[in-house]
Amino acid sequence: MDQHLISTVNRLQDAFATLGPTTNPIDLPQITVVGSQSSGKSSVLENIVGRDFLPRGTGIVTRRPLVLQLINRPKGQANGTSDDAPADEWGEFLHLPGQKFSDFGKIRDEIVSETDKKTGHNAGISNNPINLRIFSPNVLTLTLVDLPGLTKVPVGDQPKDIERLIKEMVLKYITKPNAIILAVTAANTDLANSDGLKLAREVDPEGTRTIGVLTKVDLMDQGTDVVDILAGRVIPLRLGYVPVINRGQRDIEQGKAITSALEHEREFFENHPSYRAKAQYCGTPFLARKLNMILMHHIKATLPDIKQRIQTTLAKYQGELSQLGDNTLGSPSNIILNVITEFCNEYRTILDGNSQELSSLELSGGARISFVFHELYSNGIKAVDPFDQVKDVDIRTILYNSSGSSPALFVGTTAFEVIVKQQIGRFDDPSLKCVTLVYDELVRILSQILQKPIYKRYPALKDRLLSVVIQFFKKSLIPTNKLVQDIVSMESSYINTGHPDFLSGHRAMAIVAERMAAARPPQVDPKTGKPVPAAPKDPMAASVMPPVVGMGPGEENGGFFNSFFATKNKKKMAAMEAPPAVLKASGVLSERETAETEVIKLLISSYFNIVKRTLIDMVPKAIMLNLVIFSKDEMQRELLEKLYKSDILDDLLKESDSTVNRRKEVQKMVDSLSTASEIVAGVN
Repeated sequence: MDQHLISTVNRLQDAFATLGPTTNPIDLPQITVVGSQSSGKSSVLENIVGRDFLPRGTGIVTRRPLVLQLINRPKGQANGTSDDAPADEWGEFLHLPGQKFSDFGKIRDEIVSETDKKTGHNAGISNNPINLRIFSPNVLTLTLVDLPGLTKVPVGDQPKDIERLIKEMVLKYITKPNAIILAVTAANTDLANSDGLKLAREVDPEGTRTIGVLTKVDLMDQGTDVVDILAGRVIPLRLGYVPVINRGQRDIEQGKAITSALEHEREFFENHPSYRAKAQYCGTPFLARKLNMILMHHIKATLPDIKQRIQTTLAKYQGELSQLGDNTLGSPSNIILNVITEFCNEYRTILDGNSQELSSLELSGGARISFVFHELYSNGIKAVDPFDQVKDVDIRTILYNSSGSSPALFVGTTAFEVIVKQQIGRFDDPSLKCVTLVYDELVRILSQILQKPIYKRYPALKDRLLSVVIQFFKKSLIPTNKLVQDIVSMESSYINTGHPDFLSGHRAMAIVAERMAAARPPQVDPKTGKPVPAAPKDPMAASVMPPVVGMGPGEENGGFFNSFFATKNKKKMAAMEAPPAVLKASGVLSERETAETEVIKLLISSYFNIVKRTLIDMVPKAIMLNLVIFSKDEMQRELLEKLYKSDILDDLLKESDSTVNRRKEVQKMVDSLSTASEIVAGVN
C-alpha cells in the first residue's frame, strides 16, 4: 500500500506534466536534488538507480529539470519472462509514450537530445522538465527531481546571469512546501560554504524538510571525518545526513561498474574506524531506503490536502471554462439578444443599488451619482458668493445708474434685479459641470460592466457596445444640458419678490437701521455728562432729498458726486468743464449710500439663497429625468436598434485570440485535474 502511494503521486505528476512547471496547479510531494556542479549529484542518482544513464561532461550538464520516477518491478514481470534480462530494466520518457529503452546509454542520448531541443547547444537552461520513468527490480519506488547544478561563473556561450537563472529555477521547485530538499555537498569542503545547503536554508530555515547527502567522504584528509556533521553538531537538519561514496572521474573513465562501486562503498564504511559502528546508516542503499520512507510518510501526511485542493482547483477552472464558453450558446442572434438583455439588466441593477456584489469598501453605481448631487453640486452652489465679484462701490454705481436722471426716492427695484440676474447667471457653470460629472459616472458603470468575461471573449462586440452606449449618453447630454440651462434661465427671467421666503424691503430697511443705530457712538449731555437718548434716525430719510451738488465732501448729500468735485478747486468748478469720457465714483460711501447698499445686499442675499435652494433641488431632478432615467428606459431599445442586425452578428461574435488560447489552456487544466481527481478518488 505504501508503494502504491508513491505510484499515485507519480501518476499525478504525469497528469500534470503537459501543463509545464509554471502552470502546475497542485504542489505534489517530491524530492528535489540540489547542489553545486562539483558536489556529485549525478553520481548519487546513478548509484541509487544502479545504472549509468545521466549525461557527463564539463560545465552545466543538467540543463533542464529531470523528473526521475523509479518504479520497483520484480524480475520477470516486464514481459512475462524471467530469463530475458534486458527487459527487466528499462526506461520510458513521457514525451515518447510507448517507447521502451533497455539500453541505458540510449537513455542518456535521449536526455541530451531532448535538452538540446529546448536549450540549444550553447549551454542554456530551461524550466521545462524531462519526465523519465525507470522500471527495475533493483530500485525502490521513489521520485526525485534532478535540478541544474549551482554555478557562479558562466562558461562558453552561457548567459552572463547564469547564476541568477539557475538559482531562480531551483527556488521555484524547493520553495514549494511539499518539496523534500536533498542537499548534496562534498564532504571534503567546508559545510558552511555548501551552495546546496545555503539555498535550502533560505526556504527551509528550520531544516524540517531538508536531508543532507555528504559525498566524497573517502577523499577527506587523513584523520578527519564527518561524525560531528552526522550528529547534528554543525548544521543540524531534522531529516539528518547520509554519507555516501561515489565513483571518481577515473573510475568512470575506466568503466568501473556501479555494482563494484557500491561494494567498495559498503567495505569503506564497515572498515572505517569512524563509521563502522554506524555503517548500516551510511551508503547509497540506506539513502535510497530513507528517501523511500520519507517520501511515503510525506505523501501520507499531505494526500488529504492534495485531494481537497484538486477538487477546489477543478471547480475553479470549470467555472472559468463555463465563463469562457464553449461555442454552444446558440445562434448568433440569440447570443446578441442575451448579451444586450443582461447588459441592460446589470446597468439598471448597479444604478438602483440592487447588485448582489455591493462593496463595503467604496461607493459605487447610483451611490456615486447621489454623492455628486448632494455633496459636490450642493456644496458647489452654496459656495457661490454674490459679493465676491460685486463690491459696495459697484452697488452704489448701479444704484445711481438705475435711477437715471432723477435721483431715486427709495432703493430702486431695477438695481436689485440687475445685480440678482447677473449673479444668477453664475450658476450656469456649476450646473453644467454637474451634468458632466453624472455623465462620467454613467461611463464608469459602463466600464465596470464591460470587465465581465463575456466581453473579453468578444472584443468586437465589446468595442461596438461601448461605442453605441457612449454615443447614446452623449446624445442624451444635449436635452439634459438644455433643460439645466433653462432652469437657470427661468430663475433669472422672473425675479419673484413675492416669494414667501423673500425678505421684504421694509424689513431689510429696519434691520439696517438697527445695525447702524447700534454702531453710532452715544451722545453725551455736556452739562450732566450723561448719555442723551437719541430719537431713532431713519437712514433712508436722506434718500427722499435730492442730492445738492454744491455741498462739500462729507456733507449730508452723499459722497458719489462729492468725490468727483473734491479734486477740483472753485475756479474750475465755476468753469463747469464737461465730465470725462469715463466717469467713475470714488471715495468713501456716505451714511445714506452705506444704508442703501446694505439694504440692497440684504435683499440680494435673501433672494440668492432662494435660488440656491431651488437649483439644488431642481437640477438633479432634471439630470435624473433626461439622462439617468432616460438611459435606463431607452438603453435596451438603442442597443437592439444598433446591434441586433443580421449582417453584423458574425463580426460581433468573433472571438479574440486570447480567449481562444485561454480556453485551450483552461480545458487542458480541467482535463488534467479531472484525471488527477480520478487518480486520488480511490486512495484512502
